[in-house]
Amino acid sequence: MPKVRTVVFPVAGLGTRMLPATKTLPKEMLPVVDKPIIQYAFEEARAAGIERFVFVTGRGKALMEDHFDRAFELEDTLQKKGKLAELAAVGEWLPVPGEVVYTRQQAPLGLGHAVWCARHHVGREPFAVILCDDLIRAEVPCLQQMVAAHEQTGGNIIAVEEVGYEQTKLYGVLDPGADDGKLVEVRGLVEKPDPASAPSRLGVIGRYILLPEVFDHLETQQTGAGGEIQLTDSMARLIERQPFHGLRFDGQRFDCGSKIGYLEAILAFALERDELRAGMRDLLARYR
Repeated sequence: MPKVRTVVFPVAGLGTRMLPATKTLPKEMLPVVDKPIIQYAFEEARAAGIERFVFVTGRGKALMEDHFDRAFELEDTLQKKGKLAELAAVGEWLPVPGEVVYTRQQAPLGLGHAVWCARHHVGREPFAVILCDDLIRAEVPCLQQMVAAHEQTGGNIIAVEEVGYEQTKLYGVLDPGADDGKLVEVRGLVEKPDPASAPSRLGVIGRYILLPEVFDHLETQQTGAGGEIQLTDSMARLIERQPFHGLRFDGQRFDCGSKIGYLEAILAFALERDELRAGMRDLLARYR
């Protein structure tokens, strides 16, 4: 079975839910404690064995590209001042030259279109997609869990979690089949269904491992919900032709595209840090 070597980050969005902060700052560069959201996604992918990182960008994303490059003046200054911990923080995690690729989406035509823009960099191999708005805290990184599931099933894997019926209109939702409590067979996918007609409460969140045949369906450029080219629609065409499962991952998801989700992520990740925990608890007590 071909290894999952490539991840696609669709990062061309405008981040309108976080305005005015995202007027000039890419939403992916918003910090959670002291790392931008996109770096958490990158590190999750690397932990899963990913070797090629494809960023599908748009105008105004140059800061993100700079973040994944060396900052020679800064590194030289830190080295000369003996600030070795800070030097490691800005340089140790960087990708190897040639691992990162950038391509432009050019038009806001939907998630399916963004993924299709990466087709030449992916080739005819299974690949991962990470939506970095969904920041996941997990002992075993979520994508690593999904790679293991893909190796077990040999097919498409999407991360899922239970959502309230009133929230189904915000998600792609599974029509589930056989379910062992961890892996659930996907019999169908519905994009943002009305709660009254939702086939389940299993919402698709921003992690996917897909077989390359999905590009054959994205190639048609058919529009779906919202007049956009939906990834969900093309994935649905793979069902019954290929193994397709949802994975109930172990971990906690934070919706960093919303203000409350973003603030919750900052709180949760700060409380994990030994040097910040006591101070954060004092602050929380002060603002009760």
